[in-house]
Amino acid sequence: MFKYLSLPHITSGFVAVLVGYTSAAAIVFQAAAAGGATPEQISSWLWALGLGMGISGISLSMYYKNPVMIAWSTPGAALLVTSLPGIPMNEAIAAFLFSSALITLCGVTGWFDHIMKLVPQALASAMLAGVLLRFGLDVFVAMESDFPLVGLMLVVYITGKHLLPRYAIPLTFMSGVIVASLMGSIQPIHLEPSFTRPVFVMPVFSITTLIGVGIPLFVVTMASQNVPGIAVLRSHGYQTPASPLIGWTGFTGMLLAPFGGFAFNLAAITAAICMGKDVDPDKSRRYLAAIWAGVFYIIAGLFGASVTVLLSAFPVELIMAIAGLALLGTIANSLNNALSDESLREASILTFAITASGMSLLSIGSAFWGLLVGLFIYGLINRKQKTKC
Repeated sequence: MFKYLSLPHITSGFVAVLVGYTSAAAIVFQAAAAGGATPEQISSWLWALGLGMGISGISLSMYYKNPVMIAWSTPGAALLVTSLPGIPMNEAIAAFLFSSALITLCGVTGWFDHIMKLVPQALASAMLAGVLLRFGLDVFVAMESDFPLVGLMLVVYITGKHLLPRYAIPLTFMSGVIVASLMGSIQPIHLEPSFTRPVFVMPVFSITTLIGVGIPLFVVTMASQNVPGIAVLRSHGYQTPASPLIGWTGFTGMLLAPFGGFAFNLAAITAAICMGKDVDPDKSRRYLAAIWAGVFYIIAGLFGASVTVLLSAFPVELIMAIAGLALLGTIANSLNNALSDESLREASILTFAITASGMSLLSIGSAFWGLLVGLFIYGLINRKQKTKC
């Protein structure tokens, strides 16, 4: 049992959940409110999402012995903010079920595995680097607004990387919390912990809502979330079969949609926090960090809104800094993999640039468009090489 009690594993899991909740929980609140959810239903959404992510992540990580993390669809939540107003909650729930069913179908049929085999590793790494770049840059954006806090965290991180590389992130996070406390930056909160009660909503199927909400939610979740999620695993050397993972996220969504679990997918950004060398030099043991992340997700789900209030007490600069510093190694490795093959360099750099731009077309995020352009150039290169032969 002691192998589960490593401080870097526990801290990495906690930081992953901290980043996930503090960076996107507000969007989930907005999405639920846009659908006319009551305060009890909003808490139920957080209950369903927390338990779904936690139980799925723990189960898949233990089964495959790989750091598999499940997340809610943040782009999906952003889509719901604009598409749910005026739609009854029971019709929205039906759209969530429909989207999750389509995701399950992609996994069960094996379509996703076939698609991923067509994507070169260099392009997947370029896309991942583009997705994560903003977080690395945010460290220095945060430094501009709170130099003492972020500056000290950066010093601790650099020193830790040279003296105690395995504990660099835990030490950086703890130093940030201590400094923020001394500076009075941690907001006072009135917290009354209580278990969240799930609220079941009977789905009512409407063709217009299924087409207008369900299909866009499916496309956004697959293109903007699951593709980067697989790219994270592959770029860290984990060859976990993609289709079973996709199918499991869809099935989880089908079970929890009536309680507010609008969409589940493979995590990318938070998963990368649990996959670096700083978590554990032994790649085969990093799945323990994902298990701890699952434990924290379950706790967050059980206590719903109370945990969200607790996490929101940390200053935003601390969250930006710890997320960016935890991901610097992954960004560097991804860029190295993306640009190492000279023949694919043009396709990789365009994939990286488009993804990093954060552009959005047709409610689909930049990761999809960056990969699409990269694959188009890759196809032209292959065609040109075949013509020469």
